[in-house]
Amino acid sequence: MSPNPGHLLDLPPLTAGAFAATERRVAALLRTANDVVITQGEALLPLEGAIRGAARPGSTALNVVTGPYGETFGGWLRDAGAKVVELEVPFDRAVTAEQVGEALERDPEIGLVSLVHAEAATGTTNPVAGIAAVVRAQGALLMLDAVASVAAEPLLTDEWGVDLCVIGGQKAMAGPAGVSAVAVSERAWRRFAENPAAPRRSYLSLLDWKERWIDAGRRVLPHAPAQLEMLALDACLDRIEAEGLDAVIGRHRAAAAQTREGALDLGLTPYVVEAADAAPVATTVRTPAGMHAGELAAAALAVDPGLPLSPGGGALAADMLRVNHYGTAADPAVVDRTLATLSAALRR
Repeated sequence: MSPNPGHLLDLPPLTAGAFAATERRVAALLRTANDVVITQGEALLPLEGAIRGAARPGSTALNVVTGPYGETFGGWLRDAGAKVVELEVPFDRAVTAEQVGEALERDPEIGLVSLVHAEAATGTTNPVAGIAAVVRAQGALLMLDAVASVAAEPLLTDEWGVDLCVIGGQKAMAGPAGVSAVAVSERAWRRFAENPAAPRRSYLSLLDWKERWIDAGRRVLPHAPAQLEMLALDACLDRIEAEGLDAVIGRHRAAAAQTREGALDLGLTPYVVEAADAAPVATTVRTPAGMHAGELAAAALAVDPGLPLSPGGGALAADMLRVNHYGTAADPAVVDRTLATLSAALRR
């Protein structure tokens, strides 16, 4: 789908067949045979929908907190009536499968685990394959926020046994922010159907998509799709397929290694302690003593406003600087330009 940009306000309706074809392309990207639902909004929509569908009142959930999004998930789980067991890990390192396994052993009633794959806000990435194995051994569902990791690192939804895998297009996929997707396993669909509090007849309802779209044979869309966002999603899938997913992942890995090495050369201390825990989408560093991250970022951006550079958020705003290298910024020339401008800002 590649219409003339001059006619973007006068598009023919998106057909059910075209919508279903894009779902299949997303499923291939996620390496899954599970149902894929493309949701018409930013990825917080399917993330909250997945949690509210899977967490029934009185159930117990393990929420792994390795960054700001994990904190958000805990609030949603409590709102859904679940007892929440929080496994909090310092934001400068990844959680381990052993830590998750110990938490599951301490509370065998846990039926749902929520986890972020790559924390772009802190620059960490979590070892999903090992974690998913211990979650499956417990019999619990695993909900994975893969918004930042998709197309930046391997994401083997079925091989790992991820029950709810949520993605967005705006980071490593270099696509739109206004459309997202979730792959749903049969176990997760059963959990939703058994949950009397799961959203129904609601914008948060994944069950509505199951009943009105998937079970109905994908013949009639349940509502008018976001046409421009779907076109943009198809376009970014075209680019990924043309470059090759392995090449896209390799490009992100190379950008991460280049950025971390360059930061060390500048005398900056990586925020993420172990290089193996560092995310391929963003490198975070600690600013020198007495230097505010916001002021340092502002000095660099004053020279080059297009740099993928920002201070940390919340409590990290003063002491952490983040260099994003996802999507089109996962490029050696962009990394070089960012490091050179940052070097000049540090000297000033």
